[in-house]
Amino acid sequence: MTNESQPQLLVTGASGQLGRRVIFHLIHTFNVKPDRVIAATRKPDALADLAEQGVVVRSADFNDPASLESAFTGASRMLLISTDALDVPGRRLAQHKRAVEAAIKADVDHIVYTSMPKPELGSPIPFAPDHYSTEQDLASSGLGWTVLRNNWYSENLFASIPRALSTGKWYTSAGEGRVAYVTREDCARSAAAVLASNSRDNARYDLTGPEALGVTDVAKIAGDLAGVPIEVVHVSDQQLAAGLSAAGVPAPFVSLLIAFDANTRANNVSAVSDTVFRLTGRAPTTVTEFLRENLQALNIK
Repeated sequence: MTNESQPQLLVTGASGQLGRRVIFHLIHTFNVKPDRVIAATRKPDALADLAEQGVVVRSADFNDPASLESAFTGASRMLLISTDALDVPGRRLAQHKRAVEAAIKADVDHIVYTSMPKPELGSPIPFAPDHYSTEQDLASSGLGWTVLRNNWYSENLFASIPRALSTGKWYTSAGEGRVAYVTREDCARSAAAVLASNSRDNARYDLTGPEALGVTDVAKIAGDLAGVPIEVVHVSDQQLAAGLSAAGVPAPFVSLLIAFDANTRANNVSAVSDTVFRLTGRAPTTVTEFLRENLQALNIK
């Protein structure tokens, strides 16, 4: 077969939780041969197990443009997983710009990018502009592109439910806002499906779970599974921030949690799509299913 029919598929951030699962699904769900997969990471040693399977592991540092171009060389389709560089304003966007520029120099044909819901609507999420600007850079790059707007992960509930179960109270400033929670696994499977496809269409996809739930809904599900009632206490952003600070939560994380609740309150993450099913042929996991599968991690006995 020609290289065009059997393109090399590259995943950045390959040693991260999402990247590893994308590679798993490329190989085990979509039957991509391991030697067609390039795993790019700052930590090549962490992917020794994949290298043993035949995956091509390459070093890639988003702060080093030359390393990116070298890592991307030979790839036809590439998954650009948004980086975790949130400590310095502008750093993440600069990294994404370097990646797009390196992809152009390396003759990559198509970039798949992991974004977030509604980054263009004056979102209260502080890193939303990074995502929107990256989407714009892709649209003007001359490359083929697919944007995957991943909704809030169901895994984010790990940060809230254990404490709510231990105290019996869930403090929130999200009001009546709803979230179409989607699992990381469904996002990984969807990303693998797009990366493994031959589609050259420029497109944006909203990846969501099958239902939009409010805090009260999630609290009832968790409480019923645990046999412990959870009272949802609605507070203002300021009251929630004060409570989180008093509990010892670091200030930057407090600000981020408040932004998440404000974004939920604005219903910026409530839209439900059928995209996961259309891309993968599998219905996305519900919150009830997810919590039932993760009772131990959520301290639900």
